[in-house]
Amino acid sequence: MRGMGNMNKMMKQMQQMQKKMVQAQEELAVTVIEGTAGGGMVTVVANGQKQILEVKIKEEVVDPEDIEMLQDLVLAATNDALKKVDELSEKTMGQFTKGMNMPGLF
Repeated sequence: MRGMGNMNKMMKQMQQMQKKMVQAQEELAVTVIEGTAGGGMVTVVANGQKQILEVKIKEEVVDPEDIEMLQDLVLAATNDALKKVDELSEKTMGQFTKGMNMPGLF
């Protein structure tokens, strides 16, 4: 019956890891990330759950004659923010999947 002790130990380790994962996901959710475009003319603020919280546009970039440029900057800043969220998410959650080859788990 020595194998049971190892099994219990492994289950405890899995539970601890799961707790840490949940904690990391919660921290990620409240993390605020900024994406920018046009040298900071447009800033998009997102959280770790990819929700856009705020869009800041500097006055000098607003040109009624060139709405397309402004749209492009907002789009670029949004994509920048979402890319940073993905990178942070991968870095944060990647520590839990490293070395684990369990298909279907994540």
